[in-house]
Amino acid sequence: MKDLASTFERFGGVNLLPVLLALVALALVGSVSTWITLTVAGLAMGMMIFLMASGLSLIFGLMDVLNFGHSAFVSFGAFIAASVLSALAFWVDSDILALNVLALLLAIGAAALFGILVGWLFERVIIKPVYRDHLRQILITMGALIVAEQIILAVWGGSPIAVARPRFLAGSLIFGDVSIEIYRIFAFGLGLIAFIALYVILNRTRVGLLVRAGVENREMVEALGFRIDRLFVGVFVVGSALAAIGGAMWAGYLTLITPGIGSQMMITVFIVVIIGGLGSIEGSLLGALMVALIYNYVAFLVPKMALASTMILMMAILLWRPYGLRPAVK
Repeated sequence: MKDLASTFERFGGVNLLPVLLALVALALVGSVSTWITLTVAGLAMGMMIFLMASGLSLIFGLMDVLNFGHSAFVSFGAFIAASVLSALAFWVDSDILALNVLALLLAIGAAALFGILVGWLFERVIIKPVYRDHLRQILITMGALIVAEQIILAVWGGSPIAVARPRFLAGSLIFGDVSIEIYRIFAFGLGLIAFIALYVILNRTRVGLLVRAGVENREMVEALGFRIDRLFVGVFVVGSALAAIGGAMWAGYLTLITPGIGSQMMITVFIVVIIGGLGSIEGSLLGALMVALIYNYVAFLVPKMALASTMILMMAILLWRPYGLRPAVK
């Protein structure tokens, strides 16, 4: 058994799990073209979930804050991006690629800016008074989520809102019997860029070193003259901005959004964070990919089990690794 475990770790360890899951699905699905379509859809979906979950993983794992209001930033990001795209409808539908790209960047940028500004205000006003008190954190952030949903209802109304996709992201690429949406390829690429940026910042820069050192021994870092509280505020702001960007991308993925979009994603995001391990960007990516892949495969094979599949996956992972796949903190 030890030899098997060491061999598994030598060839990549837990990083191989999405690959193994995809290979098992290939045997069950049977059709290669259908399997490729489901896999690409799962990878794109996983990257969008990663954008939402990575911020929560940083906040939850590094700051020890149970922020159930995190999904409010997902909702606002989705609606702000939808409003910007609607206001720039001429650019969105234009045949000029530059206008399409500019409209998309403005929509994502507006969502990210909202996450930065409101994330800072949220941390200062709501989170700061309840540090180190998990019960009060749960209550106050759940209350903030309810208030946020009511604000969305007041501003945008309760009817579903259609989200336009820029022309250059519309349509699909056809490879034989395989059809792949261009939007999904873009979503995967954006999520990959975000992962690389976060990994480099946390593991190759002085700021990342200070954040990780502050998690291990906050008092020592402060004794050396560093304001660790400012660093943690920065972590919270970045996490909120990532959630808003994830919401903007998820809105384009769904193309029709309602005020409950954040609440619907909250359970999935927490499952990803728990599966991946607290405070771990690599773990969040692994968890997001596995959740999205298994959801797509099960939705095709056994549609009635699709919603339960992520819960079953989480229970199986926790029975095997109680702290998640790649935890940064316990």
